[in-house]
Order: sequence, then C-alpha cells, then structure tokens
Amino acid sequence: MKRVALVTGASSGIGQAAAERFSAEGFTVYAAARSMDKLQAFASRTIIPIALDVTDDASMQACVQQILADEGFIDVLVNNAGYGSFGAVEDIPMEEARRQLEVNLFGLARMTQLVLPSMREACSGRIINIASMGGRIWVPYGAWYNATKFAVEGFSASLRLELEPFNINVVIIEPGSIRTPWSGIAARHLRASAENGPYAADAERSADNLERVYRSRFATEPEVIGRCIVKAATAARPRTRYLLGFGAKPMVYLQKFLGDRVYDTLVRNIL
Repeated sequence: MKRVALVTGASSGIGQAAAERFSAEGFTVYAAARSMDKLQAFASRTIIPIALDVTDDASMQACVQQILADEGFIDVLVNNAGYGSFGAVEDIPMEEARRQLEVNLFGLARMTQLVLPSMREACSGRIINIASMGGRIWVPYGAWYNATKFAVEGFSASLRLELEPFNINVVIIEPGSIRTPWSGIAARHLRASAENGPYAADAERSADNLERVYRSRFATEPEVIGRCIVKAATAARPRTRYLLGFGAKPMVYLQKFLGDRVYDTLVRNIL
C-alpha cells in the first residue's frame, strides 16, 4: 500500500535525513520548507518538494490541501520545522520571542490541526513532533527556546490522549546534540542579542561552547534521528517519546537525580 509522509523543515539537518529515510522505506515523501531552492537538490520520484511557511496560515493550508488533492491522504506528519533563538531574556525583543513561539509551537499546532480531519476520518495516522532534550532540561540563554520545547512536550502529551480513540499515535522525538546548522544559528542569535550589553562577555563564552559541543566529533549525525523518526512512524506500537543523540540521556537523567541546583552548576560550567 502507498504510504505518504509530510516532513516540515526538510531542507537540511534532521528534516532532510528523515525525508530521505522515509523515501528509502518506500514512502511518498512531501519535503516541505520555505526555501524551494534547497529542496530541489534532493528531489526525486518519491521525494516531492513543497513550499511551506509555518508562520503563514495560507501557506500551511495550501500545503496540506495540495497533498490531499494529489494523494488523498497523509499517513505521517513530522513536525520538524523550528529554530533556536538564544539570548538573555532581558535582551530578546518580545517580537522575536513571539516569532520563536510562532515557528516552534504554533506552526506545529496548526499543521497538526490541518492534517487531523483526514486522519480521523481514516481512523489512522501518526503525528511525530520533534521536541528536544531542551524540552526536559534547560541551558543559560535558552529561555525562549526551552519554553517552546517544554510546550511541545505538554502539547503532544495531551494531544496523544485526545487522538487515541481515533487510532492516531502522537510521538515525541527528543534529540540531543546533533551535527546540523541549528547550533550555528542559535550561536549567532546569542551573540547578536548580547552585543555591547551587560551579558556580552558571558554570552560570547556560551556561544563558543554551544558551537564546540554541537560540532565536536561526539555530536550525533542527523541520519540517526532520521532513522528513529521512521521507526516511530512504522512501529506497530511506538513509544510515546524517543530520547536519543549525544548528551540527551545523561543530561536528562543527571537533572532528574541530582536536582535543580546541582544541575544548574553543572550546566553553567558546560555552557
């Protein structure tokens, strides 16, 4: 039987790896992102580029409507689109904070709303939300990013209960340090937000450490997360969450067992 997956934020990193893995497993994959130029580079007979801006409701509606018109159904939605807006709370303009929520949380929620009627009618489907170990732990200067990922965790858990009667599974993927462009974007945001301000020196140190951790030889390749996403999409009874990637399990478990104060001291020395 034909299986159809929609992957958002598919132009690079985890999203691209997931799209390619779905294709290898025989899915027809709609790889969605704002930049169609980047998507064209890996388009194939089973990977179909599609434009999507998760901050634009008309774009989101058009994306889902096109896929339903072409295929008739969507088996799997992977909500991967997102970015890290790092900076001190005092320095981040509220406009940027709202954009972080718009991309990382509200875009994910709206895409979910749009695919659910067809999944519910078919009494089948899978929603896979890419959260982060940052949805269970926290780091300095990550307040708004961490807020969005903690929100994705709560949103997904509640959604899972709502959709269980319709045979629609909701799965959370919680990556650790993954070798993608994410860390460079987060570090640039951090440096720019703190420039010439009271947090500048410490923010520069944190930005350097952030890049060092995510670019080290220990950082996990995005293909590992891509394989996990497809596993979660195809397992007869998937786990509710998958915590994986460099640092993810140790950091989450350390916070759980050491408590907030010891964890805070530890993470300040790392980041």
